[in-house]
Amino acid sequence: MSAPVAALASPFLATIPSPPQGVWFIGPIPLRAYALCIIAGIIAAVWIGSRRWVARGGREGTVIDIAVFAVPFGLVGGRLYHVATDWYKYFGPDRNPLDALKVWEGGLGIWGAVALGAVGAWIGCRRRGVPLAAFADAVAPGIILAQAIGRLGNWFNQELYGAPTDLPWGLEIYRRIDPATGLADPITGVAMDSTPVTVVHPTFLYELLWNLGVFLLIIWADRKFRMGHGRVFALYVAGYTAGRVWIEMMRTDDATHILGIRINVFTSLIVFAGAVLYLLYVRGKREDPELLRGKPMPGDDDTAATPEASAEEPKATADDADEDKDEPKGSDDSGDERAEARSADGNGKDAKD
Repeated sequence: MSAPVAALASPFLATIPSPPQGVWFIGPIPLRAYALCIIAGIIAAVWIGSRRWVARGGREGTVIDIAVFAVPFGLVGGRLYHVATDWYKYFGPDRNPLDALKVWEGGLGIWGAVALGAVGAWIGCRRRGVPLAAFADAVAPGIILAQAIGRLGNWFNQELYGAPTDLPWGLEIYRRIDPATGLADPITGVAMDSTPVTVVHPTFLYELLWNLGVFLLIIWADRKFRMGHGRVFALYVAGYTAGRVWIEMMRTDDATHILGIRINVFTSLIVFAGAVLYLLYVRGKREDPELLRGKPMPGDDDTAATPEASAEEPKATADDADEDKDEPKGSDDSGDERAEARSADGNGKDAKD
């Protein structure tokens, strides 16, 4: 029986079915929907960031070069934040600490991903000689879009949902089992029965739609106000955290609480306040496109036009051509004087460089 038919047979008039499984095996190799969604989000973020960077005056390929540092740092940071805030899932009684390494089972904290990802981006920006704030503005829309795409992975994993509901857009949750053993396996198992065990608020979907709204907001604001100096990134942070507060309070999955409130609610409020203060106190239009050019790297189109190359092979200037034209032919004395003057100028130029 298909999921839609099961939904009609249930007490709920209309609901959203969950995927029957989130992992497929190609021989011994698992193909995980969660990982595919994360990868798709990263690709989208890099593509959008690259287009925006070039449109602002930066070099082609700069965003990819910086992403080589930022993405791994971000993944590690996201996992560290998750493990730190939900430590009891890995280090509590009857827990296996090695499970903390199983990123494919879900569990990436956005705050750790952004914080440590920024460190990686800073390293990449220094290497390319471009300002970090300008880079953050260029990639901000892609980051929030990547978060939206990544939330689809939570749908496949049947996680990040809220309390039971009878709303038409309620999410069906199925019991997944390991076909080989018949034991419950919510991550790699398969739903053998499409009758939902419960129907809940799809908070992953609420956040996905909110993120798409923030994506459109910052694209519009950047085009209208030509924002710079990190203000686009601050608007992204403020917009995302404003939604994360109320969505987080709807979730019913296990989480660390402080004073009865989920820890991510406090984190969202603190980060939101910081982002708003940044927007209020930092002013200025976009950076000069020349600042975004940075250092030429091997493979760039203008690598040959570096100052070092220019110093090694100086070209004749228009003034030099005029001097040659005005100088009477056969005047050895004046030619010698001109050669000495050029030698002095050349020495001075080298000292300046």
